[in-house]
Amino acid sequence: MPSAILDPLLQPFRLKHLTLRNRVVSTSHEPAFGEDGMPKDRYRAYHVEKARGGVGLTMIGGSAVVSPDSPPAFGNLLLYRDDIVPWLRRLTDDVHEAGAAVMCQVTHLGRRTSNFTGDWLPVVSASPLREPAHRAFPKAAEPWDLDRIVADYASAAVRCREGGLDGIELEAYGHLLDSFLSPATNHRDDEWGGGPENRMAFPRRVIRAVREAVGPDFVVGIRMSLDEAQPGGLTFDEALTAAQQYAADGIDFISTIHGSIERDASLAKAIPSIGTPLGPYLDFTGEIKRRLAIPVMHAARIADVATARHALREGLLDLVGMTRAQIADPHLVAKVKAGQEDRIRPCVGASYCLDAIYDSGDTKCVHNPSVGRELHLPHLISRTTGSRRKAVVVGAGPAGLEAARVLGERGHDVVVFEASDQPGGQIRLAASNPRRADLIQIVDWRLAECKILGVDLRLGVYAEPDDVLAEHPDLVIVATGGMPNRSFLTAGEGLVADTWDVMTGSLRRPRGEILVYDDHGGYPAMDAVEVLTASPDVRIEFVTPERALAPDVGSMNSPAYLRAFTAHGVTTTLAQRLRSVRRTGDGRLAATLYSEYTEAETERIVDHVIVEHGTLPTDELYVELLPGSTNFGEVDHRALLGHEQQSVVRNEAGHYQLFRIGDAVASRNIHAAIHDALRLCLPV
Repeated sequence: MPSAILDPLLQPFRLKHLTLRNRVVSTSHEPAFGEDGMPKDRYRAYHVEKARGGVGLTMIGGSAVVSPDSPPAFGNLLLYRDDIVPWLRRLTDDVHEAGAAVMCQVTHLGRRTSNFTGDWLPVVSASPLREPAHRAFPKAAEPWDLDRIVADYASAAVRCREGGLDGIELEAYGHLLDSFLSPATNHRDDEWGGGPENRMAFPRRVIRAVREAVGPDFVVGIRMSLDEAQPGGLTFDEALTAAQQYAADGIDFISTIHGSIERDASLAKAIPSIGTPLGPYLDFTGEIKRRLAIPVMHAARIADVATARHALREGLLDLVGMTRAQIADPHLVAKVKAGQEDRIRPCVGASYCLDAIYDSGDTKCVHNPSVGRELHLPHLISRTTGSRRKAVVVGAGPAGLEAARVLGERGHDVVVFEASDQPGGQIRLAASNPRRADLIQIVDWRLAECKILGVDLRLGVYAEPDDVLAEHPDLVIVATGGMPNRSFLTAGEGLVADTWDVMTGSLRRPRGEILVYDDHGGYPAMDAVEVLTASPDVRIEFVTPERALAPDVGSMNSPAYLRAFTAHGVTTTLAQRLRSVRRTGDGRLAATLYSEYTEAETERIVDHVIVEHGTLPTDELYVELLPGSTNFGEVDHRALLGHEQQSVVRNEAGHYQLFRIGDAVASRNIHAAIHDALRLCLPV
């Protein structure tokens, strides 16, 4: 393992007058943790945690907006308000005290927002072209729009400087500035359109105005696409010429992007997720670094320390963005410095951090529930100051392993029973989709941590009450998960398979026509279809009662599934509910579908029916253990939400506290299961 002296990640870097303590950056992104458009306590705690974790530079305000006609699309900060300055000052003071530098990304979203939010002002862009992701139809910016927006950029930059920030970064991919630079989005015939010089004129005007407003010593960078990789889009040569002009106008560093973000398919390429190569654009960025005289930063699936070191050692960049990696573990740099690289919580590339913003309102890491909850849930768990307790955890899926890890960190004596000979529960099922194999790291990391913490993991043990009671536990946590739910069918429950059958391979060599019914809306049915498409001689129809395909699978993850659907000719049927299945005379299956809109039934004759309807709790052990518990399984929600120890007593004759978590309670997702375990076990 490299020493701190030789490790390129840990070397200081001089950026203008600013010396960064190392080369690791958390690049600009918007977690949507602001309140009223301000970076208040929650927002500040999120970035201070990264600073305490050792990052050299943390960048706030992913797409912080400069004008009221750039309304927030994903929780953006409002840089056009003067009252943001003291909030910025508090954040920067705390980040600086923890040893890191801090900058803010500054933008006008242009068309990448909605006309139907904020102050309902019409959104503007270089040309009146619809933005697919947010479905806005913008107006072409008029000269007076450009005048005021230039002034707004300058004023916003000054507020950032007054807020104590070390610098700013102008956003120029998918937003207003690059809508002028790119020929794909600039169809103007005035002085701001046409050839490259005209198209770069407005961004250059903004850069010069910002530089004049903040003075020569304040750091000003830009994040931009150097190749939009789309027909009619910005090419590498044109983008590089623009970047050189921007540097001459006062830009101090560049953060490189490859691709565009206006459509789900291109977004998933520009910000690559699970199942894609690590660092796919490093060589591309290296070419930019060779041609520019200013420092180069880059972040695109640099998810692990080895890839980051490679990028620095090979001279492909100056500053390495490990943004999603530090969402998963904000103490990544500190662990590298301490020689604990093997204990870094891995980023698995699930991109729940991005999809959750639209799904549930703000960023969440798929397996670190402390993200965004730093005011209440610590990333580093301290040992208990109370008595050591004996805990039995039943089930080694994500909920059970997290419970065991947290209790182990607290210093308790922990035994885990797992019925299978392999831990992981439903994560192991999801990871059996080859493209999503990295999900197993969620399990592997917890297993490694549990081993360090002395947790006694017993595989292949189907725990009965006597097995649990033989350990004389003070605390029993049932994390036995659930089993596939087929009970929604009025007939034919025994004739259908479920998505677990597909993912475990128990549905062997399926052939012919397959109906996959999804009344879940999440990943399991989509995974099953993707796996099934690898089988020869299958024809798949995907049926759902929803009005959209898998609504809980976000824009970062849906493109890979839709690619498989399209490549293999999967047909989709919306707004149809599967009622029953029967065997036909020739041995095939007749599936009865019902439309709630036409109130009519139709029938499909197929070879296999595969259903996904979530799970029902496997709670028999929990029920059997209830009579001997002190709390009869009751959870004090006030204490749980207040992060206090559970103290309910309903049975004075009981011998142990009893709780259940994860899918042993109800069918949910990975994040919910791990969050259950963390907040329940942390106060123990």
